[in-house]
Amino acid sequence: MQYRIIPKTGETLSVLAFGCMRLPTRIGREFSSLIDVEKAKKQIIEAIEMGVNYLDTAYPYHMGASESFLGEHILSGSYRAKVNIATKLPCWLVKSRADMERIFAKQMEKLSVSTIDYYLLHAVDGRTFRGMADLGVLEFMDKLKSEGKIRNSGFSFHGTKDEFAPIVDSYDWDFAQVQYNILDEHFQAGIEGIDYAAAKGMGVMVMEPLKGGSLAGPLPADVKKIYEAAAVKRDPADWALRWVLNHQGVTTVLSGMNKESQVRQNVYVAESAEPNAMTDEDCKIIAAVREAYMQNLAVRCTECGYCQPCPVGINIPAVFKNLNNYQLFSKVSARVHHAVYAGVRTKDGLAHWAGSCVGCGKCEARCPQHLEIRENLKQVASLMEGPLEKSGAAIARMVIGKR
Repeated sequence: MQYRIIPKTGETLSVLAFGCMRLPTRIGREFSSLIDVEKAKKQIIEAIEMGVNYLDTAYPYHMGASESFLGEHILSGSYRAKVNIATKLPCWLVKSRADMERIFAKQMEKLSVSTIDYYLLHAVDGRTFRGMADLGVLEFMDKLKSEGKIRNSGFSFHGTKDEFAPIVDSYDWDFAQVQYNILDEHFQAGIEGIDYAAAKGMGVMVMEPLKGGSLAGPLPADVKKIYEAAAVKRDPADWALRWVLNHQGVTTVLSGMNKESQVRQNVYVAESAEPNAMTDEDCKIIAAVREAYMQNLAVRCTECGYCQPCPVGINIPAVFKNLNNYQLFSKVSARVHHAVYAGVRTKDGLAHWAGSCVGCGKCEARCPQHLEIRENLKQVASLMEGPLEKSGAAIARMVIGKR
């Protein structure tokens, strides 16, 4: 296992981290609370014994069951001393300082720990961060650190590129978590954000290195041909992980493994993937793969965010991202993710479906790509906003709010 040091803190983390959002379940995949305990326990323990020392979870993962599972089956025993545990404060559920205190106390109880190693503000953008700061979250993080209840403070980022640096500069953060993969090189914080945080000595944790497993297959035919023609034969997941770890500013990649074979395959990559190790030819392969994916997009949205804010609260870039995932990858997964991010994890806690568009056209007037946004939103509503998605989102809001 390769390890990298966070310059600011001197802490050493495995380059592969175990993401606990997609644990094996008895039914329902990542949005089910019915975790298959024996399978999940076996996989995580195997990963730890192979050198993984960072486990990432969050308050809503597996409908609130992920933290409890880890507390009961992993962190309550001898493995606690071998791993760092990371979890997150769900900003969308926080309306007061009292909410922060209550949720954190519940997380400590569920995890069965006296200290959380890495604690993050979950899913922040500029607006969310400003709201949380006004509620005193930075003072709250200071208090947790001074009391020894957390060791490192950070945030997971889901905003636009220009919002990242101001958040980094607003507090003495130890680390940040960002989305980064072969298709999302410039998405949200992007490579520019990674470089910015790394230059300040912060740890950089990368989420979605395989886009929820989509980059591992099944692949579009033209993408498959490119990989097959490469002189170096690697599995698609191997290519994608190596590309992320090739960047020296990345500390660790979070992989949501739910099969023993995935654990072993990813550990194999993590044992040999070093910064700046990919050749020019390797990078050309990835560039060709990226272009092949781009040619298959349903909508050529660059996720610049100029269309925002929408008068009725629709997160248009996120909606179009799910539409492209629907086109390129798993239709079921795209529908589920759309239901979560349009119907559950919204900035104000309310549902903002594509179908709620009032047709004002303000977004189209601001779009530098001149997209037919209103028509695309109708397409999303038709494909991914049926009774199942809407009722499931409503139930999820109630369940998560009670945990």
